[in-house]
Amino acid sequence: MIAKIKSCGLLGIDGYIVEVETDISNGMPAFDVVGLPDAAVKESRERVRSAMKNSELTFPQKRITVNLAPAHIRKEGPFYDLPICLGLLRSSGQLPGEEPDEYLFLGELSLNGTLRPVTGALPMVLCAAQAGIKKVILPQENALEAAVVTDVEVYPARTLGQIMAHFLSIERLKRVTVKVEDIFQKQATEGPDFSDVRGQESVKRALEVAAAGGHNVLLIGSPGSGKTMLAQRLPGILPQTTLAEALEITKVHSIAGLLPSDTSLITTRPFRSPHHTISAVGLSGGGQIPRPGEVSLSHNGVLFLDELPEFNKNALEVLRQPLEDGVVTISRVSATLTYPCRTMLVAAMNPCKCGYHGDPTRPCSCSDAQIHQYLSKISGPLLDRIDLHVEVLAVPYQELNSKTKGETSAVIRERVNEARRRQAMRFKDTPNIFCNAQMTTPMTDKFCALGETESQLMQSVFDSMGLSARAHNRILKVARTIADLADSETILTEHLAEAIQYRSLDRKYW
Repeated sequence: MIAKIKSCGLLGIDGYIVEVETDISNGMPAFDVVGLPDAAVKESRERVRSAMKNSELTFPQKRITVNLAPAHIRKEGPFYDLPICLGLLRSSGQLPGEEPDEYLFLGELSLNGTLRPVTGALPMVLCAAQAGIKKVILPQENALEAAVVTDVEVYPARTLGQIMAHFLSIERLKRVTVKVEDIFQKQATEGPDFSDVRGQESVKRALEVAAAGGHNVLLIGSPGSGKTMLAQRLPGILPQTTLAEALEITKVHSIAGLLPSDTSLITTRPFRSPHHTISAVGLSGGGQIPRPGEVSLSHNGVLFLDELPEFNKNALEVLRQPLEDGVVTISRVSATLTYPCRTMLVAAMNPCKCGYHGDPTRPCSCSDAQIHQYLSKISGPLLDRIDLHVEVLAVPYQELNSKTKGETSAVIRERVNEARRRQAMRFKDTPNIFCNAQMTTPMTDKFCALGETESQLMQSVFDSMGLSARAHNRILKVARTIADLADSETILTEHLAEAIQYRSLDRKYW
């Protein structure tokens, strides 16, 4: 008898339906799994055998063939254990009825028949909803993230025996539901606050502009000037996530296996700060078994690279295409995977090896050749992709010792949220565009039009600074964000001038 059980696989952050076909026939006992399975899928034979035996179910001593369709896509991971096992039970007549045809099954089996959690449950359940499948059975630990998909009934189970009892109507599984609105209301906003930072008002302003428009930032200054401290407080002023953004963030973390079992949806923007010894693969993603890198794990959030010149040059250069396109494409013989990476890059660095080049109070001990060698670790094309170049000067003692606190992160965040609301209205008819930094060239031409005076200013700056076309467009996007913060429908001269001064620092050091 041939049985068919629905399951799901992963390509990048998206799922695809896998039909597990099971055939039991007479002949010498054998257990073959076909359909391009990897080692983890092939090993499911022994897990399924032991799980059935220890759940007091009969393992058929016949010739067993399992096909994972479509057969041309390589199947990876242990989440086919449960559908293979149920396919055997249906083929051998131990699981009667047509009800299992209505379900999609996910889960890794332990040897005693308990279900272990799987990675990527959310994108696979979303795929089930798109395919018209209304019911899913999966491990208990994956229930909360799967229940975010309201179009699908989610039934968690702890053991294979519970699933059998469900279909034999001995004891039905209980459906799990979550309220997305309640999750967003519980969104945590605690963390380091901008009111803790003394002085540095110009840098705070630059970070506010960056947060309002999703722009990349480079902080450059001497040691101890507060670059890392300022960057760590950036999440506190980032705008609230939308449901679409939260789903994308959660999907990436679910696939990477970084989603806590008690979390159904990540509603706060990620802040990733990898060490400078990270490899190019660790930063961009990939590996023998492809998985998201740090740039994708910071999708819709912040990727903070402290001590930027200390990173491997190859690792930095691999960021050029993801920063421009918002996606990372990983090509393998079996498949080409795409991970999203629309992230804010925030980088911090010293102006030289000793750190005091250009410092007004402490002399620099580096030679001109050493300074040039240190700065040349950051290539021109990478600098061109960073919208705001901000100099962080040492804080004077009077400001450092002042008892007066600056604006709180909550106050700054409200202005950022207001600017993002204007951008949401502007891009309401454009999918996957959430902020000014993500505008395409035609959108920049449409929404960043300049008046005659502003055009003359832009032309003079373009010629005198030798700007590239990319830098020109990024200045316009930053000016659009500054105008949004000022509640201005058009880009005025003062908005454009502020945006231009954020591009002048690379001419000072490079």
